[in-house]
Amino acid sequence: MKNGLGSSKYKPAEYKRLQAIADAKRQESDLIGQKVQKTRCAAKATKESSILRQHRQVWSRECPRLRKAEEAAETDIHEFVEQLRPNGRTDTAIFSLQDYGLDLEREREAFRVATVEPVHQLRDDLRFRLGEVQHQQLTAHRSNWEQVVQQIRFVKDQQDEVNAKLQTEYLALEEEIICLGLEKYLTNTSDNLVDIENVPEEVLHSDCPYPELKDSFIQAFHSLSGRYQSRLQRLQEQAQRTDRFCGWCADDHQCFQFTASQYTNDIPNHRALYMDMLQRLFPDKTKQDLMEHERVWDWQRFTQAQLRAVTQQWQRDHKELLVRALVTLQDARHAHQEELELHRDHQHQQDICSHLREKLRQWRAQQEEVAKLEAVIAARQQEEREARLKREQEKETAIRSQQKEKVRQFYLNQQKRMEVLERRDRERLANLRSVMEEQARRDKERVQFRAEMLQRRREEIKAQELERQREEEEKQNRLEVLRNQISVVAEADPERMMADTEAWRSRHLNIKEFELQRPLYSINTYTDTQIVSDPRVRVEQALREAGLHQSHYAKEVLSVIKPPKPPRRDTSSVLKF
Repeated sequence: MKNGLGSSKYKPAEYKRLQAIADAKRQESDLIGQKVQKTRCAAKATKESSILRQHRQVWSRECPRLRKAEEAAETDIHEFVEQLRPNGRTDTAIFSLQDYGLDLEREREAFRVATVEPVHQLRDDLRFRLGEVQHQQLTAHRSNWEQVVQQIRFVKDQQDEVNAKLQTEYLALEEEIICLGLEKYLTNTSDNLVDIENVPEEVLHSDCPYPELKDSFIQAFHSLSGRYQSRLQRLQEQAQRTDRFCGWCADDHQCFQFTASQYTNDIPNHRALYMDMLQRLFPDKTKQDLMEHERVWDWQRFTQAQLRAVTQQWQRDHKELLVRALVTLQDARHAHQEELELHRDHQHQQDICSHLREKLRQWRAQQEEVAKLEAVIAARQQEEREARLKREQEKETAIRSQQKEKVRQFYLNQQKRMEVLERRDRERLANLRSVMEEQARRDKERVQFRAEMLQRRREEIKAQELERQREEEEKQNRLEVLRNQISVVAEADPERMMADTEAWRSRHLNIKEFELQRPLYSINTYTDTQIVSDPRVRVEQALREAGLHQSHYAKEVLSVIKPPKPPRRDTSSVLKF
């Protein structure tokens, strides 16, 4: 059949060998995947340890600052309490406050003795027990360790009860403080700091000889108050859009503020660090929620900063206007006195008033221009802040997309590399098969040739053996003929038998000749075996045979090789040529 089952064109498939190759490739792919996964885990662990180390550095810098702040606050409280003095004999509130402070100190000491010292004693006891049983078997003291574990659990339950009780007392005390309404005295808003509706008493009840000037100053104060009142009202409306804690509970917002305050701008990569810490503190909130809360908090802080800035501007402008008004009123009074004294005419008074009104108008225009410029600057700063936040978000998005592209490129490169390796293995397998087939054909021809040569050699050896046996028989026959021809019957000769043989006499003569042939003196030098045993001579001979004995490579190789025995110190020279 042509190209059928009996044809030699198609060979039967070796399924077992192909399955073994596929299993090897699959195992190699699994190993590569395990290495990649291990590398990813190692990189993730390294990144996590680096982030934790940076968090520890931030906390190590923040902890002394908080400790100093705590010590300073306690010092201020003690100094304040010590500086208090009673107003009279009936004023006993100060003594009650001091007694209350002493009671708090005693309660704190009693609490430390009752809760903290047992924990330290238990810790010291455990360290002592661990030091005793360090070189012993733990099974020998199973009952003692069970008692220790029960004691530890009892102390732990007791500490949990104490912490729960302290938390309950803390919440009750916080609620009591909130009920007292002290928060309104601690807040720092523009409503309780300034009263922009009122005109200063110095201007309102001043003795001004020019009512128009006084009315113009009053109108200037009202205009200034109206302008800042509108700005403050707009900022307060913006601040009232969100509550005090930006939509979160008080504890979460305070934790957010404290964490953000730890990571200042001088810390490298501070934003990523405090976002990572916030994600650790608030695992139930997404990164988008944290960024939204941060944006609301930034807007609230910006609004409060604007409120403070507007309040400070109002105070500054109010103070300047008051000073200018007082100076102008004083000038007006002096001018009126001079006018009364010199009996100046009414036209001069109108000129003075018009001049002063012009100055006031110019100053008002300048103030309005300054206010407009400050408002424009504040709006521009807000736009820059929003643009910076937008750029940071776009930068993070670009970095994330780049990382995804790198991962995709990595997998594509891996796939291409696997395809190249597979194609290379197929080509190598085909080459090996062709080489093996050619080698098998040559080996078959070589074996056949060797068998023929062996057969011919055997035949030659057999013919040579037959020829040798025939020659040996002929030789024996000839020797036998010679023996028969030269056979002699010797007579008995005892003297010849006891005399020296010719061989003995010739050996003694050879000894004398050998002594005559000895050299006149001995030569102390190396033999050829000792010279060849030196590896430098063998390497130099190999390089000379390869034609490399004069190359730079040969010089470097010979300079590195050491002799079999180190040279004596007296043979080395200190001279340098």
